[in-house]
Amino acid sequence: MDPRSVAAQTGLAGSLAGRVLIGLSASRAADLARADELIDKALAASPRSPSAHRVKGEVLRAQNRCDEAIPEYETALASNPNFVAALNGLGWCKLFAGSIDEVIPLVEQALRRSPRDPGISAWHFLIGTVHLLQSRTDQAIVWLEKARNDAPAKPFIHINLAAAFALSGDLGRAASELAEARRLRGDSSFSSIAKMKATGVWRSLSPNTRALYEATYFAGLRKAGVPEG
Repeated sequence: MDPRSVAAQTGLAGSLAGRVLIGLSASRAADLARADELIDKALAASPRSPSAHRVKGEVLRAQNRCDEAIPEYETALASNPNFVAALNGLGWCKLFAGSIDEVIPLVEQALRRSPRDPGISAWHFLIGTVHLLQSRTDQAIVWLEKARNDAPAKPFIHINLAAAFALSGDLGRAASELAEARRLRGDSSFSSIAKMKATGVWRSLSPNTRALYEATYFAGLRKAGVPEG
């Protein structure tokens, strides 16, 4: 009804980028191209909009351009320190960029500001992932199980739990989580380590973060029974 609406452009761009980020897009390239176009129009019309800057960060993160996304999230937070969605996006980009020690404090800020947030599963998942990568396996399981209880249909939560359970020595639960991740994903994404590393996200990780994933996440998945090639 109003193709020039900044709110509509921002909302649609955010939904398209979000669909890519959680692995549910059937047309990743097309979704990101449209999201990019929409959010650039929104920012041109409203360059001070915190929401538009946050969504620009989401689009860049979905394009595996975290170094460029970080200042967008920071711009959104400078205007609105209570913008919890920007804290989550900034946390993921800090992780991918190698600043892992900065991640949990950012997510804890979001939890304090919005303890009943509808997107809280993503925050629990991020905290659990950091604990997993830093070899705090028991804590990782606690947080990832919280995320799974909040959002049982998200395959990435189950695949991280498979790695964590395998590292803890519970191969039965690891196998169960791996099977559920594969069922929910519905394709061959989790069929091998090589296939998982072929994604753009893996290639965009900093060397430090990549080494942490190799030593924990992929080591756990190998124990859970994911083949190499």
